[in-house]
Amino acid sequence: MLEPAHMTQVTVPLMQAENVVKHFPSRDGGGVVRAVDDVSLKLWPGETLGIVGESGSGKSTLARLLLHLIKPSSGSVRFRGEALADLDKATLRARRRDMQIVFQDPYASLDPRMPVGEIITEPLAIHRLGNRAERRDKAVNLLQLVGLEPEAASRYPHEFSGGQRQRIGIARAVALEPKLVILDEPVSALDVSIQSQILNLLMELKQRLGLSYIFISHDLSVVEHISDRVAVIYLGRIVETAGAETLFERPCHPYTEALISAIPGAGEAEGKARIVLKGEPPNPENPPSGCRFHPRCPKAFDLCQTREPQERPVENTADRRTVSCHLY
Repeated sequence: MLEPAHMTQVTVPLMQAENVVKHFPSRDGGGVVRAVDDVSLKLWPGETLGIVGESGSGKSTLARLLLHLIKPSSGSVRFRGEALADLDKATLRARRRDMQIVFQDPYASLDPRMPVGEIITEPLAIHRLGNRAERRDKAVNLLQLVGLEPEAASRYPHEFSGGQRQRIGIARAVALEPKLVILDEPVSALDVSIQSQILNLLMELKQRLGLSYIFISHDLSVVEHISDRVAVIYLGRIVETAGAETLFERPCHPYTEALISAIPGAGEAEGKARIVLKGEPPNPENPPSGCRFHPRCPKAFDLCQTREPQERPVENTADRRTVSCHLY
């Protein structure tokens, strides 16, 4: 995968996945579920990479693979040049200080038995950073950083709204001053009016703390708002990558075109109709031959049924976009 032109001065990606595969045993034990199948991507320091696709496309599994919360069936994930699979437990534990995650459900990810101050500083206690008084002070500072009052430290998760709970989850994620935060559908469980507040907070923290993000979502309008580059995933495979502006102005892959056409108001000014895909995504236990998208693709032709397309550059643009499609 080619890197954006503005990142070429950086010699080592912050994170790099190379041909990552994750297969799970099927429920009946007779096959495998191809959740993630040969995914390669790069994240550069200071960048926000959006990963978008329908439910069941492998986004959340990919997030856990990138953090080495689950081990890949094959392939490798590197963080700052180090292969995570090669690290011993103690070294991997130390590296986790630099890699954090914010989950979709802000209530399920917070321990209801712990006051918020302890929830936020639990990572500090795990890594034995600071004494109890120092961690209390840190909790107050983190609460203020995410827009909550210091008094929130003594309260419990059920006393807060969904948006406030997500702010608490974000405070916990940045407590260790990480380099990378993976955001797994961080606003999809929130009201629309609250989503924009959380997105603005995330962008503010990125600049203030020097963070890099991998932002995972099924909502393209949210991804467009926050991302520098976007990778589109379908049935466990990346089908297109491009700078966010390029992707939304000129999508190449038919699947990307369909997703963008479904954004409310998209294409109305140009009189473009919404592209309605036929059928449901195929079963990842038994993906179609050839291009996995061909049974639903309005532009499919004979070759798509038999030969799997390879990722290739399609335009000489600054963000070096790539696409996996026989049309190119």
